[in-house]
Amino acid sequence: MPVTLLFGVHAHQPVGNFPAVIDDAHIRSYGMFLRVMERYPEFRFSVHFSGWLLDVLFKRFPDDMARLTAMTRRGQLEWFGSGDCEPVLAAIPHRDRLTQIAALSDKIEQRFGMRPAGAWLTERVWESSVVPALVETGIRYVAVDDYHFLCAGEDGATLDSFYTTEEDGVCLDLFPISEAARYRLPFSPAAEAVAWLEDLARQGHRAAIYFDDIEKFGIWPETYEWVFEKGWLTQFVEGVLASPLIRTDTFAGYHAGEKTRGIVYLPTTSYIEMNEWTLPAPRAAAYHALIKAEKAAGRFEAHKPFLRGGIWRNFMSRYPEANWMHKRMLDASQRLAALPPALHNAAMQEHLHRAQANDAYWHGLFGGLYLPHLRRAVWNNLLALEAALAPLAPPPACAQADLDHDGRLEIALRNNQLQAFVRDDGDAALVEFSSLLLTHNFGDTLRAYAEAYHAKIEQAQTEQAGHQAGAGIASAHDRVAFLHPILPEDAAPDLRPRGIFLERAGNPGGAGGTLQALDSYHAGERPGAWIATGEGWRIEKTYRLDADSLSVVFHAEGSGLPALIETELNLALPSCDGYGGRYVLADGSIPGGFGHALELDGMQRITLEDAELRGALQIEAIQPAHLMARPHRTVSQSEAGFEKIMQAVCIALAWSPASGLDQRITLRVIPAP
Repeated sequence: MPVTLLFGVHAHQPVGNFPAVIDDAHIRSYGMFLRVMERYPEFRFSVHFSGWLLDVLFKRFPDDMARLTAMTRRGQLEWFGSGDCEPVLAAIPHRDRLTQIAALSDKIEQRFGMRPAGAWLTERVWESSVVPALVETGIRYVAVDDYHFLCAGEDGATLDSFYTTEEDGVCLDLFPISEAARYRLPFSPAAEAVAWLEDLARQGHRAAIYFDDIEKFGIWPETYEWVFEKGWLTQFVEGVLASPLIRTDTFAGYHAGEKTRGIVYLPTTSYIEMNEWTLPAPRAAAYHALIKAEKAAGRFEAHKPFLRGGIWRNFMSRYPEANWMHKRMLDASQRLAALPPALHNAAMQEHLHRAQANDAYWHGLFGGLYLPHLRRAVWNNLLALEAALAPLAPPPACAQADLDHDGRLEIALRNNQLQAFVRDDGDAALVEFSSLLLTHNFGDTLRAYAEAYHAKIEQAQTEQAGHQAGAGIASAHDRVAFLHPILPEDAAPDLRPRGIFLERAGNPGGAGGTLQALDSYHAGERPGAWIATGEGWRIEKTYRLDADSLSVVFHAEGSGLPALIETELNLALPSCDGYGGRYVLADGSIPGGFGHALELDGMQRITLEDAELRGALQIEAIQPAHLMARPHRTVSQSEAGFEKIMQAVCIALAWSPASGLDQRITLRVIPAP
């Protein structure tokens, strides 16, 4: 009996990704792939495109979208659904799962004449709680990794067809994606891949199940030359069609003609690499060492189901910035849901959906938490939704709650233009400072974290993962590459969170000669006031919102005051070290861009202009201050290699409190004319 090849590809670009990046992805991957596949109508396959990406491609590449339509109508191609803006379904409320899935299914039906019966799970994150929403929206089956089944105790030899699971009596079928196929296609030579499929047929396998990122066909390093210029995809398709031991089908066709292998209950998990990425650096290093030892001992394949690492939601506990963004999104979702239905509109729903896009909430080889433009897209949409909600259901001007569930209260100050959140954690710094007019969060930065992969930085360029000529190409998981020159010290982790108005104080000319973190603030009696004390001194720090500005007053008193107080502002701006970001002094002169270091004495006003922001941020100090500005960069790893990414402008303002005068620092948001 021939083995049935169920071949599926998943195409996605993050909400907010650069147009040039999307164009390049289409030119090198999506379009090339479709042009090859349309030449072989008898090769049946399945596709999933995220809804946001489909919208972009229909505008920019209508001819290739016509190819998709033609292949759908002739029965060659099946569409898989999912959430419209590619959320991790398990991380959003049930009500939003329904609207996200329905939005994409409606879009596919309207454009291609097919309503999906299958769904792609973002990052293959499985939690059984998503079953009711999938089924309620017409989904009958999903594809998850065979690893999920192994973790449930299933025999790998039987993972050649679909199984059935249920949640609260609601049933959904599950196809196990073959890890062996994911690592072979398209990295091993086409003839070897076809021979492997034929061996499965000889062993009596019902189906070979493949569903993975289409970006492996042209975008991953070396794959464009390999897949298209050297003809891997054409050779593979023709080899499959020429083989009497292989037949192709869509998941829908196969599902209609076969019966389930039986009931299964999967644990909460994702693909095996993701489970390692979710772990904090020390635990990830220990986990990686364990995996390496098991492989060296020849036990890994047998023990793999029991070496599970973490789960996707761990990213919320690993990265407070992701957690804050996520909990703010959940709060906005609740506010939208609480509106009377007559006040809802499609634009609000679309903003919520886009704010739930998965990419900016996690980090790994492909996750985008470290990419400021992806986080910014989430905040743009979240704040646009809140701007629309504000006149319909105004929030209180001052409120407090532990919004991110970290055991510390956040005090929210709001007016009709600005939002500022102060965390009661000893620093009393802003964790968010947002403009509703500009739909921008100036506090959207990321501290430097220790990451397990930073250990690879010490490897020489000559130690990059290689491969023998003619033996295929290296997967991105195995490569070590450097986009920028990076030294180990560049990846040193921050010892303190990155916020706005973080103080240090001390006597730099005295013993020790350094400033110490001022992190012992406690809430004062007046709203927005915070107090820190020391031997013979007291500092009160008070926040206030006024129309288009936020002011912070520092009142210092006592006989033992430190000689110097310094406050640090970590400000996220769209241009960062791009051409559009620059400092402008009070006299109109431009001393440099955000990517440059800057030092000024007696500063009382400086403006941060940003062409992408559609506005500017002006900083004023009532008492002259010494200014030091520098870029804050982190070191991260993507499929292309290690890179430095500018996360924020770090501005330190220092002054002496000895004069007895209060210092007032004002941040004023100035929209473009």
